[in-house]
Amino acid sequence: MDATLPPPVAVEDVSLGTLLAACDAQTAAPLVFSYEGRTIRPGYHVTEVKAGQFAALDCGGNPEAWSEIFVQLWDVIDGDRTHMNAGKFAAIIRKVSEHVGLDLSARLTFEVSDGVAPMQLHCAGHPRMAEGRLAVDLSPRAASCKPRDRWLEEQKASACCGPSTSKQPCCG
Repeated sequence: MDATLPPPVAVEDVSLGTLLAACDAQTAAPLVFSYEGRTIRPGYHVTEVKAGQFAALDCGGNPEAWSEIFVQLWDVIDGDRTHMNAGKFAAIIRKVSEHVGLDLSARLTFEVSDGVAPMQLHCAGHPRMAEGRLAVDLSPRAASCKPRDRWLEEQKASACCGPSTSKQPCCG
């Protein structure tokens, strides 16, 4: 039996600073998020913005530390509202930053729910203009094995520079 693990899912993962820069460049454009094959509803709300500092050990016993920003989106219809424009979204984030001190280079995670289904964690792709809207695709945030991810990156780097003798790490 082959115990080879599948390759990690490639994920675009933008920082809060990248998203804010795109919003600043297109302040009047509607900011539209897409997830699970659909577009967020026009009445969506930013219900919470959280900043976290995390320290952990990965499955290989390696210390890890990172900053992460969580933006909670409530995917609802609210009267005749339209999608929030990018300038308003940026203003909300900056107001939070005045009180909380957000790290613009931090990992960005979106928590999305319609108020009925459980929240789902998503990472954001690079913002792009499409059909007059600033579009941001959200992808499910998958679990990963950091030692394995580092090993795969080393393999990619050594493939262009010569043979590698390192073995895949044993995790778990």
